[in-house]
Amino acid sequence: MKFLWTTLLVNNMDESLKFYEEIVGLKLVERFQAGPEMEISFLGEGETKIELICNENLTNLDSGNRVTLGFKVESLDEMINFLNEKEIDIITGPIEPNPRIKYLIIQDPNGVKIQFAQQMA
Repeated sequence: MKFLWTTLLVNNMDESLKFYEEIVGLKLVERFQAGPEMEISFLGEGETKIELICNENLTNLDSGNRVTLGFKVESLDEMINFLNEKEIDIITGPIEPNPRIKYLIIQDPNGVKIQFAQQMA
């Protein structure tokens, strides 16, 4: 079995796409209408893929405490500088729970937790 993607229900497709493209660095692969009130977008290539679904019939989505997406970065310090430039608040960290990894957590525009982790050899 191979992992295909993570699906997130979002409140605003344009805002979410901007975040995942500009902040996380994922490329938009496909965007389409899936009915009169639903839009779907796929981002990412290789093994890192995210599906965003915006459905106008679903309101008050609270996925923030249910999902954390982890992304590998080469330098956590460089990511911190980038997040500061983009005025993105760090909600947790940086934390180094052991000598092999350090990470921080931010939130996307929908409250989903995003973890940027630097793994050390």
